[in-house]
Amino acid sequence: MMGLTSILLLLVATSTAAVLEHQLVWKESQMIQLIRNGEYPAYLDFRDRMVSARSSNLATVVQSATDYVYYEYMGNITVGTPDQNFIVVLDTGSANLLIPGTNCTTYCEKKRLFNEKESNTYIATNKPWQIKYASGDAYGTLGIDTVKIGGSFEPQLAIPNSYLGVADTVGSDFKWSPKEGIFGLAFTALAVDNITPPLINAINLGLLDQPIFTTWFGQRGAPGTSASGAFTYGALDKNHCGPVIGYVPLTNARHYQFQATGFSLGSYVSTTTYEVITDTATSFLCGPQAAIDGLAKAAGATWDPTNQVFNIPCNADAGPIKMKIGGFNYVIRANNYILQIDTNSCLFAAIPQSYAGFGPAWILGGPFMRQYCNVHDIGQKRVGFALSLQ
Repeated sequence: MMGLTSILLLLVATSTAAVLEHQLVWKESQMIQLIRNGEYPAYLDFRDRMVSARSSNLATVVQSATDYVYYEYMGNITVGTPDQNFIVVLDTGSANLLIPGTNCTTYCEKKRLFNEKESNTYIATNKPWQIKYASGDAYGTLGIDTVKIGGSFEPQLAIPNSYLGVADTVGSDFKWSPKEGIFGLAFTALAVDNITPPLINAINLGLLDQPIFTTWFGQRGAPGTSASGAFTYGALDKNHCGPVIGYVPLTNARHYQFQATGFSLGSYVSTTTYEVITDTATSFLCGPQAAIDGLAKAAGATWDPTNQVFNIPCNADAGPIKMKIGGFNYVIRANNYILQIDTNSCLFAAIPQSYAGFGPAWILGGPFMRQYCNVHDIGQKRVGFALSLQ
């Protein structure tokens, strides 16, 4: 499919529930590709103009925590009966399932489109929805259908009567991206119109052994090589992850949001306690300007104003980024925060984000999630971390 590595899926069933290990497809982020090709400044200008031109006439919900040019991992799902296949971003920073419908033309070229008329389990609601993303607004109508995690040719976890957003218009990032949808994994409180997200629906229906899922991201290789990853629904991932180091309670059960303190690297030390989230749809760390500047300087990185990123020597002798979460110490080693974009160029995988004193100040994306498996305990509203077994 679309020239990408096929998805493997392991489903271990019990009489009433299941554990599903969903092997991911890795694709280098659009951001890295645009920087390599010299096109990222034009994208930033386009994105900023899109944001400033948004209309505020319709009720909207700001969904994803990050711009979708940052993601690197996807998975297969199907929607409807019989199956209609889609490859989607698995996103802990949003809560809705979005796929393009047959009315979608702009930015939907060469995408598979969901045809509700060909599904004999589809229930129309005729209710409109709209979501703001960094790359533009998406809107369409809400529907209800059977959603399955996994493609048609692998074992699947079927989640009946799940809400989905059938999009008539999608963000501009769909045009350049291999993705055909977004599968939100966050809580109902974040979802448009307070609908129940498919994963929460699966838990409510008792389809999983435990109300948890574990994320594991493998190491990134050199440019041109692939990476591995897996989401395990219903259990801890003991194949790729060590014992859980500790859990921390969520401070806001919309995202997977909690507190962290003591961000440091070398000579830079911050004692501030921040609200942070983990996010499977970004390959970077995002944080307050002063903190990111301090970490970058300590690592030996320099600011590139054209691409609005930090460059760093690929062979930089940089120490680990340290932090404390729930009383436990965690580190992100340099091999996880130095991203190689071509033979002689590397990025410091941390970028500043706006922070107005409320909401999450930090987003712990790919560098942290490669270092540690994340255990999303939806039932107890907490998140735990285990060292990734690379």
